[in-house]
Amino acid sequence: MTSGDGYGHRGTGRRGVLRAGAAAVLLGAAGCSSGGKPGGASTSSVAAPTTTPTAAPTPTPTRTPTATPTPLPSPPLWQPGPGEIQPDVKRRAVELVAALGAWPPGGQGVEPGRARVAALGLPPGLADQAGRLAPAAVEASLEVIDAQYGGILADSASVLVVCRQWTRQPDGSVAPGGITVDVRLSRAEPRWTVTALHPGDPGPAVSPAPAVAKVLAEPRIELPPEAEADLLSGNVHDTVPTAMLRLAGPYTLSVSVVRTGHPLDVFGTTRPSDHPLGRAFDVRRIDGRAVVDPATPRQLIESFMRDAAAAGSYNVGGPVAIAGAGNQFFTDDTHHDHVHIGFNS
Repeated sequence: MTSGDGYGHRGTGRRGVLRAGAAAVLLGAAGCSSGGKPGGASTSSVAAPTTTPTAAPTPTPTRTPTATPTPLPSPPLWQPGPGEIQPDVKRRAVELVAALGAWPPGGQGVEPGRARVAALGLPPGLADQAGRLAPAAVEASLEVIDAQYGGILADSASVLVVCRQWTRQPDGSVAPGGITVDVRLSRAEPRWTVTALHPGDPGPAVSPAPAVAKVLAEPRIELPPEAEADLLSGNVHDTVPTAMLRLAGPYTLSVSVVRTGHPLDVFGTTRPSDHPLGRAFDVRRIDGRAVVDPATPRQLIESFMRDAAAAGSYNVGGPVAIAGAGNQFFTDDTHHDHVHIGFNS
């Protein structure tokens, strides 16, 4: 008997019982025919079949599939384009910010950051100044949206590195964010070196004012994460979102910097900048055309600068020299890559 009948190995089985019974009948018949005494029944008996319990099969453990974490974005590293003044100064600042603001799993923390900075030939202690650029996360990736001058002089510079960042959360999810970092540099050979970092910090958000809410809903205004956070912080004067909305009528505009991430003083002076006071914003692209690009029509930039003044700005700077009353318009190397729009209040 095999186990294929569904019962398993169970001794003689039903067929064995039937065969044993038939054998007993035959034995009894044989005794009568052999001349034995009548009534001389055989004393032999047939044993009841024994049953061996079958062990229950061991259940196969159920395996829950492990979810593959969503990969972080991996954008290419920002590179300076045509029309840049001292392009390697910007490249140097971007390399450092990318090294401190992005890391693979296990690369978080100050010591790995110091190692990445040292690999660039820069002082490892710069990692201690990363602040919000290096949040507590097991993994991070970074996109540099733009690198704009906060100031450029013969031997020193400020580069405002405008970033979008993604971090891996403890539950495996991905959280988007962003920051603008004021990177200070000084001339050195063979490349400029970084002397300090000043990461922006807009502070907590509040209920947006009506003009701010309209700006956030306006598709013709592009805001990087830190500029949006500035508007939501409540620390920006109403003149700023009001002017943005007015300019968004005839133009699409890509804002680079509003309040945080900008030098406190006009670079190279002790004169307070309007940006930290919440009274200015910078525009890097007009109608999708980069201000720094020589291929962008100068007439487009000049028209935009004049319209910014008409929107209430007392101080408009850019790459185009415009004759105007007093100091309302200006141009210099720092503003060859963006249009600055400032207000008295």
